[in-house]
Amino acid sequence: MNAPTALAHLTPELALRNTPDALIDALKARFGSNCSTALAVRTQHGRDESSFEAPPPSAVVFAESTKDVADAVALASEYSVPVIPFGVGSSLEGHLLAVQGGISIDVSRMNKVLSINADDLTVTVQAGVTRKALNEELKSTGLFFPIDPGADASIGGMTATRASGTNAVRYGTMRENVLALEVVTASGEVIRTGTRARKSSAGYDLTRLMVGSEGTLGVVTEVTLRIYPLPEAVSAAICSFPSIEAAVRTTIEIIQLGVPIARVELLDVNTVRMVNAYAKLTLREEPLLLMEFHGSPASVKEQAETVQELASDHGGNAFEWASTPEERTRLWAARHNAYFAAIQSRPGCRAISTDTCVPISRLADCLLESVAEVDASGIPYFLVGHVGDGNFHFGYLIDPNDAEERTKAEALNYALVMRAIELQGTCTGEHGIGLHKMDFLVTEAGAGAVDMMRTIKHALDPKNIMNPGKIFR
Repeated sequence: MNAPTALAHLTPELALRNTPDALIDALKARFGSNCSTALAVRTQHGRDESSFEAPPPSAVVFAESTKDVADAVALASEYSVPVIPFGVGSSLEGHLLAVQGGISIDVSRMNKVLSINADDLTVTVQAGVTRKALNEELKSTGLFFPIDPGADASIGGMTATRASGTNAVRYGTMRENVLALEVVTASGEVIRTGTRARKSSAGYDLTRLMVGSEGTLGVVTEVTLRIYPLPEAVSAAICSFPSIEAAVRTTIEIIQLGVPIARVELLDVNTVRMVNAYAKLTLREEPLLLMEFHGSPASVKEQAETVQELASDHGGNAFEWASTPEERTRLWAARHNAYFAAIQSRPGCRAISTDTCVPISRLADCLLESVAEVDASGIPYFLVGHVGDGNFHFGYLIDPNDAEERTKAEALNYALVMRAIELQGTCTGEHGIGLHKMDFLVTEAGAGAVDMMRTIKHALDPKNIMNPGKIFR
């Protein structure tokens, strides 16, 4: 297979379907001012954080309830017009783009925390609740929701893309933390999957099927999640290293020794330099690990001492500790600002983001070869990684109007993904397939498995209206 081009999916063969005027009239009659065809609104809902360009949807419906979503989908189904769910627009793989036309259903106004069941450590929210808003609501209970993809994403969007982020090494991903869902199907029917019980053997696991389906099987409207007690003690640290290899070898040893570290993030020297300029920080401009430890005061101290000893064996130095929330926030700002710092470092650029994940024992092999390739290419880039679970991201900073740069970046991405798959890893650890990784999915899963996915898609969405053109062609 040749290296795919980023816009291969947006060809004339996938020209926009016409959205009938009768559907627009029906939506406006049902939703009034909550249905917009204004170009500015449609444009906002036809963009995400990917490097793709596509025409905007024909209309945007601002849903305020599950019934709103169900009615909008039912009308779209009647006219066989595509439906694209929209949360906050933070996805990276073109999930939100109306590549076959249709209507966008914005669930951001469905932002209520419906119930907190502290004794059972569960919470139920509407799909438009963002992770920061959820944790603000949970703060007084002594509980928190740990999944942190960096962006203040909506819980519905995080569910749809099977997101994870910085805490996944200890708390898992959305796959492990979603217990139950309310979903609007392609016909406009409302179904519920799962329960608040921690386990079940009742029938097919429809919850797991919907988690990671990227809006192609239904629109998530409510989510029941696991939540966790706030740790008694939290300590964060940064440690600089003489090389990326030294930082990665340290991470591998931390995980293989079973240290229950909550977060361990890698920033390469390019990223540190960009973050320093963007956030006015003074981090040492060397590769660094940003770590966090959760537990009792004694266990946090033990974890930190063990990690410091392992790091020193690999040349780690300049440990900086943070125990207060303010100090931790300052350190984590370095990680969460990385994407925006990188974009600002080259005005007018767009980032082509990679998302490979490999078994922890193969992390150094995959990452170091990929660093050598991108250094040789001359393409500006940044590198961050949730290296505790083998997941890392290059961001290739390209001029979107320079076809040669885009081709070069896609070739780098292709080589990286092939390397990861050869090492029994995956083309996407947390961003999803979307538009960008459809060919890689076939390589990774095999044609037979992808055909099975198509069969499921056709059975649940026979008119192919649920976010068509994503995951597979």
